[in-house]
Amino acid sequence: MVLPLPKSREALAELQSERKRRAVEHARRAPFFKGKLDHINLDRLDDMDEWRKIPLLEKDALRAIPNDRFFEQFCIAPQSEISEFWRSGGSTGKPLFYPRTFEDIAYATEAFRRSFEMVGAGADDIAHNSFPLGIHPAGHMWARTAEKMKIAVNWAGSGTGTPSTIQLQLLGLMRPTIWMGMPGYGLHLANLAETQGIDLAGSTVEKIMTSAEPLSAVKREKLERTWGAEVFDSFGMTECSLMGCESTDHEGQVLYTDFAFIEVIDEETHEPLGPDEEGLLVVTTLFTNNATPFLRWSSGDIVSWRWPELTDDPYSVFPLVRHAHRTAGFFKVRGVNIAHEEFEDMMLARDDVAEFKCEAVNDGGADALRLSVEFKQGIEASEASAAITEQVKSTFEVTPDITMPERGTLGAEYEKMIKTNRFYDRRSET
Repeated sequence: MVLPLPKSREALAELQSERKRRAVEHARRAPFFKGKLDHINLDRLDDMDEWRKIPLLEKDALRAIPNDRFFEQFCIAPQSEISEFWRSGGSTGKPLFYPRTFEDIAYATEAFRRSFEMVGAGADDIAHNSFPLGIHPAGHMWARTAEKMKIAVNWAGSGTGTPSTIQLQLLGLMRPTIWMGMPGYGLHLANLAETQGIDLAGSTVEKIMTSAEPLSAVKREKLERTWGAEVFDSFGMTECSLMGCESTDHEGQVLYTDFAFIEVIDEETHEPLGPDEEGLLVVTTLFTNNATPFLRWSSGDIVSWRWPELTDDPYSVFPLVRHAHRTAGFFKVRGVNIAHEEFEDMMLARDDVAEFKCEAVNDGGADALRLSVEFKQGIEASEASAAITEQVKSTFEVTPDITMPERGTLGAEYEKMIKTNRFYDRRSET
């Protein structure tokens, strides 16, 4: 194990103090930070007033660096130390690519190992890994870590690599106890299983490990119901690594704050917030920063945090974090803000809907909401369509134009994506 768990919160604070100084020292080596950190007193970083003098780092600032100069401007490791490159999620814009050193990978592997430990996975388990494999790091990091832990793993990858029909066959053939993947793809597999008459809830899968997409209560309930399995959500970001995971009590995600120093701040004032207050998550990487010195990184996640009760559980030294949403994720139609997550929860909560897509379009010069819906087998489509129209109108004060593509059309479209995206603003295309 590369980084032993802190024995106490006092030990955790001491480690953070040491690594925060190193994080600033790393950042000062990057041309990107030239002149931005000269006023920071390295001997006073535990004073939050001094720490907050460090400017927030936002993705738009990194995107502003010309592509051919990104590595020389922001990255600090020589080529001889680079192990691989990780792709950012790209959920809020153009993805970026970050080099990871061999030392970074060793620490990241420990973070992924912890997630298996926290859900109670071991050598008796078989994991079916449906996370994307390749430059998006989650899939191959979990697969490699599973092998190190003697957990049998099927490197299926997402539907872009192994078609979903084959994945369902493999679930029956390999009889895994754990399914791993993005929540949206888990729901896609459940929808496909329903059309094929496969009882996914009766499969051998007992645990589901999700990440990389927001997991609302509605989406969690639907995953657990359709798979007949317990869902464990985890949180990470390419800029750092896997950062935390739910334990069996599901009280929140245990955040590994020995790997990353976190702050929760007010979105507008940037003032620090206390326990159970929702605000913007700010992250400073403490160990996976040997190539990319992410310092006070504004992640775009809205979270709250609190300290759990200290118990015999060694992970109780860490804070618990709950996600609210991302700052992105809505469009305005006819003056009405339509939050993507709220709309998705409304549609997923319906028993008659198999899949859907929501688009803001330009209809003769006016804003319109186009909703494509595939209904489950046995549903009277016209009645269900009318019910959805009324529900959308009463909830969002916008009447949608509903189309009903052939069953499986939307699933085939989503299968080509790294992350399932059901929302599109098409108005600039017309």
